[in-house]
Amino acid sequence: MAKEVDRNLIVALDIGTSKISAVVGEITDDDQLSVVAVGNCPAKGMDKGGVNDLNKVIESIQKAVDEAELMADCRISSVYLGISGKHISCQNESGMVAINDAEVIQDDVDSVMHAAKSVPMSAERRMLHVMPQEFSVDMQEGIKSPVGMSGVRMEAKVHIITCANDMARNIVKCVERCELKADQLIFTALASSYAVLTEDEKDLGVCVVDIGGGTIDIVIYTNGAIRYSAVLPVAGNQVTNDIAKIFRTPISYAEEIKVQYACAIRNMASAEETIEVPSVGGRPARSMSRHTLAEVIEPRYQEMFEMVLNQIHESGLESQIAAGVVLTGGTAKMEGAIELAEDVFQMPVRLGRPLEVGGLSEYVNDPCYSTAVGLLLYGKEMKDQAMNESQNVAGVGNMLRRISSWFKGEF
Repeated sequence: MAKEVDRNLIVALDIGTSKISAVVGEITDDDQLSVVAVGNCPAKGMDKGGVNDLNKVIESIQKAVDEAELMADCRISSVYLGISGKHISCQNESGMVAINDAEVIQDDVDSVMHAAKSVPMSAERRMLHVMPQEFSVDMQEGIKSPVGMSGVRMEAKVHIITCANDMARNIVKCVERCELKADQLIFTALASSYAVLTEDEKDLGVCVVDIGGGTIDIVIYTNGAIRYSAVLPVAGNQVTNDIAKIFRTPISYAEEIKVQYACAIRNMASAEETIEVPSVGGRPARSMSRHTLAEVIEPRYQEMFEMVLNQIHESGLESQIAAGVVLTGGTAKMEGAIELAEDVFQMPVRLGRPLEVGGLSEYVNDPCYSTAVGLLLYGKEMKDQAMNESQNVAGVGNMLRRISSWFKGEF
């Protein structure tokens, strides 16, 4: 059984509130990402993106990883790890530096990014991501890549995503107890956006709404960059709990009923179609119509979408989201969810599935795998950047050796 480094593999671990997924991707010879294995396990010990039972989470992670290892015939040692929860917060900052030479070099870009992220932060917070939005060189604004441009001073605007240190430590601890290394922690909505968005949508302005079991994760792009991100501690589990309480059925059956029969709009559900609802305490099962079920579910979805709309208003970017909203995550798949969302948001809405992945694409062509596939794509981008940097360093080293040889030859 080979290690993932021997086969140029990347492993994503999506620890959700209701499901844990380990997805293995291989970078092919033509630099494409191919999914080669998927491992799943129902999540135990997670609540609203946070760990509330360490041992149960460790057990669930191990099962998902074991399944993925068996399918990929490899030994997994490190993963790109998703993180969510209401402790996630964002802020937009800027920094400015003087340009050392006549034109901008990479060192100047690194310096201005460092200046932009050098903001006071409490010991309880950890910086997850510092993403450039745009650069300005002297009077010229809106620059995407400033390297090579002439000027005297440069400013960078960045989007910073932070998380609670303790929450991050707990989820990393679960991974390390499974003898795995967390290569990097990635905000789950950022990962999902890598999987489901096109470049045109990012440029036009788009809002990604990832609705999972415990949280709704939101990111807003305009002009190709992230401007706003947030997490709401409500999601699909609330719908399941509503079904369980109102129809007096165990949670496991309520989840099954939600997945198989639920509809987010009551007018789309048939009153003639009946569902068998198991009871608790040995009582006999009862029948109800799909329309009755939808009457319970529609208000909850309405409430969730209105909470997302409030976040969009709070961002101040509602007028800049020309491409509309992309719903993804397992809870977004429900019949009628897209139509109800369009009615609430009053803008175009589509269901986001992972784009442009090869291999076992039929396994992951589902909104519930958007985060996991996005983690793979993020990991591939990080590997590509590291490779380019190492090549640049090697290139400088070779040039210095050639200059040294030339001097030895001359003198």
